Amino acid sequence: MELKEKITLDMLTANSVSVLRQQFLNYNGTEMQVGENIRNAYMNSKSGREQLKTVLSDEYYNAVMSVWGTESTVEEPTESEV
Repeated sequence: MELKEKITLDMLTANSVSVLRQQFLNYNGTEMQVGENIRNAYMNSKSGREQLKTVLSDEYYNAVMSVWGTESTVEEPTESEV
């Protein structure tokens, strides 16, 4: 048996990305999902970029950055907006 995680970068725009994580078990040649889908959204802000860097491997992070570019497009929320 082999447990494998699949990551899908979904709804990737210049301002945000949704990251879908799924766990699959390969048992006797049959792939079965284990557990629920885990989905997190990240905004193209300074903090969103920092969070994304900690949760994704370089391969996926660089794919998002190729769309997002070098500058944030979303401002951080102010305390009154939180």
